[in-house]
Parts: sequence; C-alpha cells; structure tokens
Amino acid sequence: MVKQHDWVAWHAAYDRPGSSLSRRLEVVREQVRRALDDLPARLPGAAPHTLVSLCAGDGRDVLPVLAEHPRRDDVRVLLVELDGALVAAAREAVDALGLTRVEVRGTDAGPVDTYLDHLPADVLLVCGVFGNVPPDDVRRTVDALPGMLADDGVVLWTRGRGGDGNEQAQVIRRRCVRAGLTEVSFTAPDDARFRVGVHRRPAGTVDAAPPAPGTRLFAFA
Repeated sequence: MVKQHDWVAWHAAYDRPGSSLSRRLEVVREQVRRALDDLPARLPGAAPHTLVSLCAGDGRDVLPVLAEHPRRDDVRVLLVELDGALVAAAREAVDALGLTRVEVRGTDAGPVDTYLDHLPADVLLVCGVFGNVPPDDVRRTVDALPGMLADDGVVLWTRGRGGDGNEQAQVIRRRCVRAGLTEVSFTAPDDARFRVGVHRRPAGTVDAAPPAPGTRLFAFA
C-alpha cells in the first residue's frame, strides 16, 4: 500500500456528525457487533476466535465495539495499518480501553505475509480498500476471501458509489457470491454514497486455502 495523501485528515470526516463516513462507521460497528455476537462459544483449551482488520486506520470501527462486548477477552484481534499517526492512535486506544488481546501492526496490508499468521479469520474487515485500489486488485482480493475465512467466518467490506453513480459495490457483491460466499447483508442508503457488505463462508461448502506466502493482494493506486 502506497500512501498517496493525508489519511489522518481523511479520517477527520468520521468526526463530522451526519457525514457519509460517520454514518458508514455506525453501520460497520453494528455489523462488527453482530459478528461478535454470532461467534460460537469457545471450548476450553480451544484456540481463540480471530478478527483481522486490513487498512484499519485508528481502529475506531472495531475497538469501541470490542471494549463493550462480552467476548472482548475471547477474541484475538489484529489491526493492520501503514500510516504511522493512525497506528499510534490505535495503540493509544488499545491501551486506554485495556484490550489485552489486540495487536496493531504498522505495516502494509497488501501483502498477505503481513497477517498470514492470523488466518483463517472468523471476522475479517476490508473497509476503505476497494475504492482505493485498481480493479484487478479488487478482483484478486475478493477471490482470495474464501481462503482467508474460517468456516462460517464473515467478511465486512465497503465501497463507495462513484460520483457518476457508478455502483462498483454491485460488482463486488456478485463476485463474492461467485467465489462461494453467501451474502448476509448489504447496506446502501439512497441518500449517501457508502455501501457496506457482509458475506459469510458457509461451513463445509468452499474448498479454498489461504493465499500463498508472498502474495500481494492489492496496492493503493
């Protein structure tokens, strides 16, 4: 992922009430909450459930939800973000919220080696990615999703509507289904450009391995 502009300034729109980003944030948080609610009970001695967020920013879509959730100590969380200021903010939030099972990695989320040790994930966030990478990278990433998810794992993704009304989110929805995922929900307000999709990998229905080490799924354009 190549930094092209000031991502800290971009994140400031989250703090403007009624902005598209602030509204998108509430939808994503609600979907994260539902995904955590739906995690099966962990058996004694079993490995923890895993949540991975790619291009996680300062973690505001995950950390506040996790902090208030009864499963907060039952989920191993990895946030991957390249921007140094956002990484520092995420780490400060983790410490302030007392989240002991959250790791923030300050590195590029494009290469799978960055988070391969946390796959397959029970919950995967790919938010703020598909609108910033070339079409081939979108296709490559979507096709890799089944192998990145555990059985019954879910992926949350976002894509904005183009200024010309172009709805690339519909293309992503169809490609997710072709890859073997089942749509759980799709949020597309008429009065906003953001779209939020949630897809699940049904247990036992998709035969897919995690992406091979050394694979780069995307790079910001």
